[in-house]
Amino acid sequence: MSAHHASWSPATRGDSELAVEDRLYSALAIVRVVVTVNMVGLNAYRRDNFEHPDLGLAVVVALAAWTVAATWLYRDRARRTAVLLVADLAIVLAALVVTPWVKSPDFNATIPGFYVMGAFFAWAIHWHWRGGLVASALIAAFDLLPRSEVDQGNYGNTFLILIGGPIVGFMCESLQRMARERDAAERAAAAAEERTRLARAVHDGVLQVLAMVQRRGAADGGEWAELGRLAGEQERGLRSLIRQQDTVPTGAGGRVDLAGALEAMATAHPVRVEVATPGGAVLVEAHVASEVVAAVSACLDNVLAHVGPGATAWVLAQSAPDEVTVSVRDDGPGIGEGRLDEAAAQGRLGVASSIRGRVEELGGTARLESGSWGTEWELVVPLA
Repeated sequence: MSAHHASWSPATRGDSELAVEDRLYSALAIVRVVVTVNMVGLNAYRRDNFEHPDLGLAVVVALAAWTVAATWLYRDRARRTAVLLVADLAIVLAALVVTPWVKSPDFNATIPGFYVMGAFFAWAIHWHWRGGLVASALIAAFDLLPRSEVDQGNYGNTFLILIGGPIVGFMCESLQRMARERDAAERAAAAAEERTRLARAVHDGVLQVLAMVQRRGAADGGEWAELGRLAGEQERGLRSLIRQQDTVPTGAGGRVDLAGALEAMATAHPVRVEVATPGGAVLVEAHVASEVVAAVSACLDNVLAHVGPGATAWVLAQSAPDEVTVSVRDDGPGIGEGRLDEAAAQGRLGVASSIRGRVEELGGTARLESGSWGTEWELVVPLA
């Protein structure tokens, strides 16, 4: 079920939305009392306009009694069903229908008057702008059709009713949406705080122990060296996982986090990779992220093929408002002069297709530098 349809069913609403609805109905209860007092006072003042004053009194008393009953009924969420809302509107429409008979065919003001606000506001709260529009349209039709003529005052009141229902319904829906988004933001903030706490605990404990085992193993040699190597791999993997969790976005609007994707790819790669990313998420379009990650993976594959599994690579991601720059550097012997042209002439297009081709298709540039210190790729991708 879509979120749009979910707003029509109380069973699918969250606690925050129901809490907003509770407060709106509490405010509506006050409105009902005010319009009821107004209705009783005006009809008492216009009692000489009734052809059947006893019936008019009965209608006024019934409407006042319904105010008391409706205030009690709407107080409980379980009683706010479609039956109650239809009954609420039906009572108002019935009062409009009997007005020409109780007063006279050429009546001016209806018996309920502004009392009708209670019904269409209730529909607007429960069914939002659609409910407010339906209730307002029915009330306007039942108010105008029995009249022999429509003057400027009748038209003005009807116009206000027709726009009032949808506007109130839209505002109620907006308040509930804001409450839902606030709850989602609070949950995301709580999750981020918990991730930070766990990361701090892991960093202060497990990571430090793994780093110490790695250093002691390398110093002692033998079987301890292998244990130190394994501890180093676990340390790098766990540290990368923590960084990935720190860059999880709370609302990407259809985009993905490039920093987290790079962390995940580097963790799974056979080459030892150190990844440095900004403190927050780097949100880009999904196809941009996949192409950049693929290009960086191709760089690391070259490191594995030409330097060996013992090599170390560094991936640095930097984010600017209009572009993303990713640098990939290794500690190998570098690429000999003319080596890339020779590989291309032999039909080995890994560099040209997997790296430069991907980046250039995104409108970016891929620049290569190499020397005795190693090899570095700088991939610049525009975000426009």
